[in-house]
Amino acid sequence: MRIISGSARNLQLVTPKGLDTRPTTDRIKETLFNILQWDIAGAVVIDFFAGSGQLGLECLSRGAKHVYFIDNSSEAVKCIDQNVKHCKFEESATVFATEALRGAHLINEKHVDLVFMDPPYGKGLETELLLSLKGLKYIDEETLFIVEAEINTDFTELSNKGFTIEKEKKYKTNKHVFLRLDKGDNQ
Repeated sequence: MRIISGSARNLQLVTPKGLDTRPTTDRIKETLFNILQWDIAGAVVIDFFAGSGQLGLECLSRGAKHVYFIDNSSEAVKCIDQNVKHCKFEESATVFATEALRGAHLINEKHVDLVFMDPPYGKGLETELLLSLKGLKYIDEETLFIVEAEINTDFTELSNKGFTIEKEKKYKTNKHVFLRLDKGDNQ
C-alpha cells in the first residue's frame, strides 16, 4: 500500500497485521480521491477507524491543512504513527488512540471539512457516529462525510435524521457514501 499522489507520492505505508482492518485498494482510493480532488487542499480532516491512516495521509499528501486520526487499536495507532513520521507529516497530524465517539470530543476545531469513516462492517457504527457528530461545534452543512460500507448497507434512514445522501459510489463488495447535514440541522 502506498500514497498515490502529492508530496508523499509512492511512499510505502505499513499496515496493521491481522484481519481487523481492510486497507482500501489503490484502485478504489484513486477513484475516491478523483471525486474529492477539489475538496482537499487546505482542508481539516478526520479519519475515524483510521487503520493504517492511508486516507488521511493521502489527504495530507494532497495539501490538507490538518488530519486527526482516530483508532482504538494499539496496533493501528502504532502503524499510523510510523506512517506519519515516514511521510514527514508530524506537524499536520494528530493521532488519538481511542474509540471513535470519545475521539470526536477531543477535536478542537472551528470547522472540519471532510470526515472519513470505515468502521467494522455490519455493526451500525457509522449511523451511531454520524448522529453523534451532528451536535458538535465543528460539524455543519459544509462538512462532507465519506463512509465506506458493505455494498448492501442501507443509508436511507439517515435522510429522516437530518442527512442528505449526495452520492454513492459502488464497487464489487463495498461502497463509498457521501453525505452532508441538511441545512440548519446541526442539533
